Amino acid sequence: MELTVEEAVSLSSLWMPILLSGVFIFIASSVLHMIVQIHNKDYQSLPGEESIRDAIRGQKISPGLYVFPHCHSMKEMGTPEHMEKLNQGPNGFLTITPDGPPAMGKNLFLWFLYALLISIFVGYLTSISVASGASFKEVFRIAATAAVLGHCVPSICDSIWKCIPWPVTFKFIIDGAIYSAITAATFGWLWP
Repeated sequence: MELTVEEAVSLSSLWMPILLSGVFIFIASSVLHMIVQIHNKDYQSLPGEESIRDAIRGQKISPGLYVFPHCHSMKEMGTPEHMEKLNQGPNGFLTITPDGPPAMGKNLFLWFLYALLISIFVGYLTSISVASGASFKEVFRIAATAAVLGHCVPSICDSIWKCIPWPVTFKFIIDGAIYSAITAATFGWLWP
């Protein structure tokens, strides 16, 4: 069913739920990461960490995403030499970050912008699907569905393609479900 002009909600009228849901998500993620500490055991230490760091440092590797053993094409991937490397192991992905402490201010700001971006898409999809004056439940249903697509679904690809352990991904899905509920509740609460 298409909304009439009278029923439609403009995206510009949703600036308050967009902004507030971003703020509420930022607060919730701070609670999950600093107080609940849901992700404290997501990462493990490498055995022989210092010798591995020394070896990597000696290669002068620039920040980026690396895979090993690396091959340049699908054709090369099937060669006996590459298959031998894969069978020999170890195989993995390596993310190299810039030297020095993490840029937490920058990362937190980018995380907030990401939450706002998802909220903008949630606002847009909800505004073309739900009429002005709709009930909290109607708004929540559509907004939550749209928010799940932004907050929960993307982490699944990391387990499929980058071998992130599924329990870690499930914790990120739990985070995403919380963020989605917060987003949907904010839109339901402030729906015009």
